[in-house]
Amino acid sequence: MSKTAIIFPGQGAQQVGMGKDIAEASSEARAVFEQADDLLKLPLSRLCFDGPADRLNATDMSQPAIFVTSVAIWRAMLANGLADEFAPQAMAGLSLGEYTALHLAGWIGFEEGLKLVARRGRLMQDAAEASQGGMVSVLGLDEARTAELCKEAAQGEVLVPANFNCPGQIVISGAATAWVSRLP
Repeated sequence: MSKTAIIFPGQGAQQVGMGKDIAEASSEARAVFEQADDLLKLPLSRLCFDGPADRLNATDMSQPAIFVTSVAIWRAMLANGLADEFAPQAMAGLSLGEYTALHLAGWIGFEEGLKLVARRGRLMQDAAEASQGGMVSVLGLDEARTAELCKEAAQGEVLVPANFNCPGQIVISGAATAWVSRLP
């Protein structure tokens, strides 16, 4: 007997147009976007469907947008009997996706989950804007080489591997001057 786990995406999965097709095809998905627009008192659905990309990519918008789109897709699948085919024994998420998993597994309500991710995104956006630091994803290097490059580029400032997403994808964090101007 096979077992299925569903893993929901984290920040970085956003793209202009996400959720548009499913919202047009499914009244259940459309209702999720409409509810989110009402709860947040902003046109999140329009941002997801039409952009602009720079605003959608901002942490304070991308986090609720990914949460809402993931929930909308799952609700459309449920309404069409597709989720039953998967019958997941577990739900998980990558970072932000954990909130989607908690909601769809029944641990938190939609409104509570949306408010949490919107607040989380706003706090992270505020923190990023208040600092001279930043984060960037490094692709294709192992942990040792990434740490070595950080040490070379730091030149007395803070620059460290901060998030080990998977082999070959490490997020580094620290002084923007260290990673923007000094990394190859």
